[in-house]
Amino acid sequence: QVQLMESGGGLVQAGGSLRLSCAASGPTFSRGVMGWFRQAPGKEREFVTAIRMSEGNTYYADDVKGRFTISRDNARNTVYLQMNGLKPEDTAVYYCVARESRVIITITAGYKYWGQGTQVTVSS
Repeated sequence: QVQLMESGGGLVQAGGSLRLSCAASGPTFSRGVMGWFRQAPGKEREFVTAIRMSEGNTYYADDVKGRFTISRDNARNTVYLQMNGLKPEDTAVYYCVARESRVIITITAGYKYWGQGTQVTVSS
């Protein structure tokens, strides 16, 4: 049984930084993709970033490029999301996702495994 466990959310002032972690238990995703989505109040869930676990290729949504960095530790089956230059519009619940295919996609339907989410709140 796959479990994705996020940690690292919290409250931060605009311009600050946070680091999210997501550890996968159960089957390894070393040949798949792990990443992050987010959902702000009253909005649809949206893609943030993803990484191909074997090669380390990454993909980012336009509005987080240059501010967010995804990385992975295959030995720990864990991905990290370093968020710098946070803005109030980054406030959302952040969800860790995983899929066994090595193709990075940006739609929610493409990810079979989801974490429970961690709240990130950025105050102005």
